[in-house]
Amino acid sequence: MDRGAEADSASERNPSPSAVATPGRATNLAKVVYRNLPNIVSMLGVVILSVLFLDDGLQYFIPVVILNNVMDDLDGILARGLHLSSDFGARLDNVCDAVSHILISMAVGVHFGGVVLVFSLVASVAILVRVVQRLAPAPASGIGSPTNELMRHLLLVVILSETFSFDITPVLVAVFIANSVSMLVPFPLPYMVRSMAKSLWAIVGVNVLLLLAWAAPPAALAIAALFFGTYIYSFIAGGLLWSRSRDVKVAT
Repeated sequence: MDRGAEADSASERNPSPSAVATPGRATNLAKVVYRNLPNIVSMLGVVILSVLFLDDGLQYFIPVVILNNVMDDLDGILARGLHLSSDFGARLDNVCDAVSHILISMAVGVHFGGVVLVFSLVASVAILVRVVQRLAPAPASGIGSPTNELMRHLLLVVILSETFSFDITPVLVAVFIANSVSMLVPFPLPYMVRSMAKSLWAIVGVNVLLLLAWAAPPAALAIAALFFGTYIYSFIAGGLLWSRSRDVKVAT
């Protein structure tokens, strides 16, 4: 055997450290990615919103917000389904939601300007206050409306305006004001469509409704009525129950 053949044989018997380490590094990377799948989905939900700030980016508002809503639900589904829930993941999800929903609110405000911009800023402050409360050491959970309810309302208003061609400005202002208040109220709003969706299929159904509102304009009005109707009912019913409970505590 010549020296070249001997060298080849030796390299086969004793592969270089880098050759041995590469499969190990790939395996470790795959494990890290798997363990962080929900967190990656949360962050991707923020990244896709950059489209809204391109020239004429708001023309993609409907599909981008629907996709963001899907990813907002998907990260939680993955965390629970793959047993990857963690305190860090929950906090990251809250931060990503806050960033996403502020970006969406500001994109709408900047596009329409004027009074819409003013109240989009008010809503952004309410979102920040809510997320700070949820990140507190002992957060009060289950009270107020979630910030993504505002996103669904904005989405449905935009869909309806494209379908029925009405002046969207006063409706957007009303949506921003109502959600700015409901996000911070000290009582739960338990009867909203998304709040009642607990199972996987119910959550999927909520996202299908949003897609249907976009894809089938004749259905948009009924779907919007469902979301807005349950929101208003939850606000009134939740407020009355909270008021009565306070009266009982005062009386005792």
